Amino acid sequence: KYLLKRSKRIAKMADDPLVWIDCEMTGLDVENDHIIEIAVLITDGKLNILAEGPVLVINQSQETMDKMNDWCKQHHGDSGLTAKVLSSTITTSDASAQILEFLKKHIPKKGISPLAGNSVYADKMFLKKEMPEVVGWLHYRIIDVSSIKELCRRWYPNIFETVPKKNSSHRALDDIKESIDELKFYKKHIFIDESIINSAANKKRKDGYGSE
Repeated sequence: KYLLKRSKRIAKMADDPLVWIDCEMTGLDVENDHIIEIAVLITDGKLNILAEGPVLVINQSQETMDKMNDWCKQHHGDSGLTAKVLSSTITTSDASAQILEFLKKHIPKKGISPLAGNSVYADKMFLKKEMPEVVGWLHYRIIDVSSIKELCRRWYPNIFETVPKKNSSHRALDDIKESIDELKFYKKHIFIDESIINSAANKKRKDGYGSE
């Protein structure tokens, strides 16, 4: 009975949505750099897209953009993001309010959905500084696809060689969708198939494991 109750509880948690957020920043120094673009997307636990949120370019001054390092200047310039930032009328507080409104609409219960993405700990640090209300609506845990990538590279090098290459446009929404596709790849090629897990769990229940 205990195992059955536990399985149902875990199955219910598996249905909780994931919140995918990607930020483009002026750099990686949390104290001095700023978010210049943010996109949000919600999936279910099986990585099916449930809702696409706003993609927002946040205004920063010419002085702030001039302080970017050479890598950021080149990539944000080549992608057209720098020009969009300078012409944008959206403030950080505007963006935070729109993202939070989107989250509350699709996930009305606070604290159930973890933040997901690639190297998403870095995004979370900037969000905690500039959009704390957004972070406050999410679960404290994160799902970082980069961690799975690093484990795949070390434990399954042959599979790692077949991971689809990214376009690396360095635009927020594109990066999110590539992260989701990457996690789908790992789910298919590394993680045990759900049917095998369910079969093993059913066998344990039939054998009386965990019963009172």
